[in-house]
Amino acid sequence: MKNTKMKEIRIEKVTLNVGAGKDQKVLEKGVKLLKNITGIEPVKTITYKRIQGWGLRPGLPIGCKITLRGKEAHKMVERIVYAKDDVFKESFFDDNGNISIGISEYVDLKDAKYDVDIGMMGLQANITLMRPGKRVSTRKSRPGKIGKSHKITKEEAINFMKENFKVKIGDQQ
Repeated sequence: MKNTKMKEIRIEKVTLNVGAGKDQKVLEKGVKLLKNITGIEPVKTITYKRIQGWGLRPGLPIGCKITLRGKEAHKMVERIVYAKDDVFKESFFDDNGNISIGISEYVDLKDAKYDVDIGMMGLQANITLMRPGKRVSTRKSRPGKIGKSHKITKEEAINFMKENFKVKIGDQQ
């Protein structure tokens, strides 16, 4: 099969998030952590459901997140790959072209400095891959369907990371 421009895979976005639960001190540390890593003010995520066993009620902030696109997303993926020593597990990849990675200590990220106020803290990184034309299915005006051959498989996502970021796939971490 010919490799056409519409079949090229690229990074749509990178989402970094920190879950804090109902502990507001951890949330403030998470906000400071994401701001230090990216230089952008994160958005706080709030609950929409009441879960009495966990002490959650609607409107309570429980985490924070940042979404990066374009060149910033590409640079962040390089930092994430560095944090994982160029080895990703196969379980990081899902069947829709997404990669979810847990980073146990933020100082593992390239160029991240230790901050005494934050201490040791981890975060979750999600990398979303896409092909040109994906917007057809998500736009508000006249959304369309995307064929199966245009969706990104797990194997294609793995090959993209191997080719572009020199990632090795393995279970030793």
